[in-house]
Amino acid sequence: MMLASCNWFEYHPYASKISGTTQVNSKSIEAIRGKVADVPFKFAFITDTQGSYDDTRKALDAIKARGDIDFIIHGGDQTDFGLPKEYIWCRDMFESAGLPFVTVIGNHDCLGNGEDTFRYIYGPVNFSFNVGPVHFLCLNTVALEYDYSEPVPDLDFIESDYLALDRANSESPGTVTHTIAVMHSRPNDDQFNNNVAKPFNNYLMHFPGMGGEDDNVEGTGRYKDGTKARAFCINGHNHSQEVVDMYGNGILYYQCPNVAKRMFFVFTVTDGGYDYEAVEF
Repeated sequence: MMLASCNWFEYHPYASKISGTTQVNSKSIEAIRGKVADVPFKFAFITDTQGSYDDTRKALDAIKARGDIDFIIHGGDQTDFGLPKEYIWCRDMFESAGLPFVTVIGNHDCLGNGEDTFRYIYGPVNFSFNVGPVHFLCLNTVALEYDYSEPVPDLDFIESDYLALDRANSESPGTVTHTIAVMHSRPNDDQFNNNVAKPFNNYLMHFPGMGGEDDNVEGTGRYKDGTKARAFCINGHNHSQEVVDMYGNGILYYQCPNVAKRMFFVFTVTDGGYDYEAVEF
């Protein structure tokens, strides 16, 4: 009886058996590069889908219906409890939208064995990629989930990343001119390691387009000559919409609310800067 009925038993929720696409981020990056060779391009930013499956489907339907979005970035907290089945549900919904998508890790995604599941399905928790002249720096910033036992944010990764960009730009000037930093939790949040909040900003300022206090006008996302800035940061976590000049240096942090608030962001990146749109659905 027991042998004949083994299908009645479900795997433990943290079991490692996961079907479907894995290493999604690297595969999506290849797809993005195959689709978008240069600016201009548009991407949607959606975050904190945790448990809000109906709203997530509606958001993805709205993104797909626009017809002008090249790819999607998820700002973390796909899951409530870091369960494999939650990851799978979210991944499958995003795949059904038919657009490449990448995601960073959120604090809820780390619960239980969630980080291991994230790495298996999506890949490393810190990664970067270029789309034309635009550099995307995608970071794990949920330090509280690691009890400060690991370097989160990983300043060594950030340093090695901008040094690699410096070499590329030295060999071919103008290869990368824009930077977009993607994270779940931003500086001064409860999850962020605020002991390194200032060094974190100093490291970011080395990236192309980030500039410095003398280059940008506080709170405007523009340079002193009136042209648009070519760098910004995006985050989720706080379940509210906010645009803030965190360090008073002209580099804006765009905080997207959770999907249950029925909103996502769209960014249009051009040679001269970027435009931002908050979309209600």
